[in-house]
Amino acid sequence: MLFNSLEFLLFFPLVVGLYFALPQRWRWLHLLLASYAFYMAWEPAYALLILASTVVDYLVALRMPNAPQPQRRMLLGLSLLVNLGLLFSFKYYNLINGTFVDLAALGGIDWPLPESNLLLPVGISFYTFQTLGYTVDVYRGSMAPERHFGHFALYVSYFPQLVAGPIERAGRLLPQLHAEHHVDLDRIASGLRLMLWGLFKKVVVADRLGQLADLVYADPVGASGPLVVLGTICFGYQIYCDFSGYSDLAIGAARVMGVDLMKNFDQPHLARSVNEFWSRWHISLISWFRDYIYIPLGGSRRGKLMRNRNIIIVFLVSGLWHGAAWTYVIWGGLNALYIVVGDLTKNLREDIAEATGFARLPRLRVAWQTATTVGFIYFSFIFFRAPDLPTALYMYGRLPMDWGLLASDEWWAGWSARLGWDAVMLGFAMALIPVTELIEFRYRHLDRWKAPPLLRWAGDWALVVSILLFGVFTREAFLYFQF
Repeated sequence: MLFNSLEFLLFFPLVVGLYFALPQRWRWLHLLLASYAFYMAWEPAYALLILASTVVDYLVALRMPNAPQPQRRMLLGLSLLVNLGLLFSFKYYNLINGTFVDLAALGGIDWPLPESNLLLPVGISFYTFQTLGYTVDVYRGSMAPERHFGHFALYVSYFPQLVAGPIERAGRLLPQLHAEHHVDLDRIASGLRLMLWGLFKKVVVADRLGQLADLVYADPVGASGPLVVLGTICFGYQIYCDFSGYSDLAIGAARVMGVDLMKNFDQPHLARSVNEFWSRWHISLISWFRDYIYIPLGGSRRGKLMRNRNIIIVFLVSGLWHGAAWTYVIWGGLNALYIVVGDLTKNLREDIAEATGFARLPRLRVAWQTATTVGFIYFSFIFFRAPDLPTALYMYGRLPMDWGLLASDEWWAGWSARLGWDAVMLGFAMALIPVTELIEFRYRHLDRWKAPPLLRWAGDWALVVSILLFGVFTREAFLYFQF
């Protein structure tokens, strides 16, 4: 079930109304059934995968506290085997198998294993990491196991953030699912306003920008340098508004029911370095990698060389988490390279800034750092968006080509004709990029807007009208559903 669908428009008020109408002792069951119904709207059979992960990690965690250390390690290994085994089977089997097929073909050998035709379950990367984090926390002794199976099952499947996060920690979300929540009109209004803002970013900005990005990447041969740049800018901001819009919808929906989900985005386009950018983007995933991979590997405690190694490992794993293709791994490696090189050249860049007087122009320097950071990130997005590695490399090769076409009326007329009326809508969406950033900078996702009630209601209605007039209502799925 999509947040941007008529089904959800009917589903959500019904769930919330029943939630507050039911006695506290039955609310967990109501939300659990609603969460499974929400997920089964895509593919009912795949709810069994969530149930399997839930049962295994519930039982494993229960046995851990009183088990001797060797047995605790075996229990943790069982959890890793089941969860990562399911993830590999559905998401990564074809990538690894296809790689062996190609390698075998180079040696003139027929690889015997066939390609899998299994459909990738929606949200499997998210709920797998969420339940694995719980098991590791219990193993470490940082939290006690949840003894109520229903509440734990709800933690794994909680519908607002089930399919695309935020990836919540059990120590933060489980106590809120146990707590009794009462009708709070201010919280409800704040949650609905955040949901409205998220829907606006999705259907008005992201889905419009995606139309040009799709046209450019569907026809790489016909793409000039300016089009590759424009299409990639559209995609970069599309995926930001799409994913942060989903997070706003998820956080807002949970807030209506009294639950606070963690903040997942913090205006990454204002970052002054690549490292800072990724600390502001998909915060729940970055913090998960930090706590469960980076720090266990040694973090920054063993010197700069090991720190850089750990950063590279984390970003390569992050790339693989995002998709079962080598383009995602290269994308992750490229961003790791940005951070490592940035760290190695930090003193040199400071010396240059002092020598040239750039250090005495703080505002200009901040603008330069922000622009170059976003430029590097969007440059790497070509790998992220291209359907395969040859296409990505071809589009990088097109970057310096045909910039003289910008002065050609025929070139502009041709692309306007391909877009049709959508050219006007696309221009509207692109004009909204700075507006969206300004609103989020000033009001921090609208949840701290201290404007007078009349002005606030006017802003809400402006969003509603914009969604109705300019929104894309073709049931476009959120991009991170495929990850």
